[in-house]
Amino acid sequence: MATIDFITQLFSEVDDKLTQSNNNQKHSQANLYPSEVVTIALLFVLKGVGNRAFYRWIANNYKVLFPKLPQRTRLFRLFNSHRHLTDLFMEVPSLMGVIDTYGIELIHPRREGRFCGQIGKKGISNQRWIVGGKLCVLVNHLGLIVDWDCATANVYDGSCFQHIVDNVSHQMVVFADEGFAKVDWQPVKLAYLYPWTIER
Repeated sequence: MATIDFITQLFSEVDDKLTQSNNNQKHSQANLYPSEVVTIALLFVLKGVGNRAFYRWIANNYKVLFPKLPQRTRLFRLFNSHRHLTDLFMEVPSLMGVIDTYGIELIHPRREGRFCGQIGKKGISNQRWIVGGKLCVLVNHLGLIVDWDCATANVYDGSCFQHIVDNVSHQMVVFADEGFAKVDWQPVKLAYLYPWTIER
């Protein structure tokens, strides 16, 4: 499939979803429709490069698809202001699901504190120390994302991400590892993948 065909198909899917939910109205001073911003943001995630390299790629190769493409910094601010639209693309809860966190290392632990604008914190992920953040994802039985959240790496999974389980506890059984075990919080529908490893 050619890249232009892929972008066109992706835009069509995003536009249909946003139009169904009445979230595709363009502001009178905006250059891009929300469906265009979300499509470009999805392309940025799929491309997996830095923001300068991505902007060069989209501006040089696909400006015909997005003729009113704003400047690079404005485009990435638009990604942030349209972040709430990602909730429209989440799947509905099913009978059962799995929740887990993934550590995202931003810098090496030896370099912690060298930069005053550091956004990550030191914490343990996958039995090792990292300086960065945690991404918590709840998926349904098909592996599709139902909900997500992120925090710094120094937080405890059972405390910081318990609201994700609480939101769907009446709809689905959620399986988790022992990182979500907490003394004062045992929802009825939170099951552990390896129950024999948790001491009660």
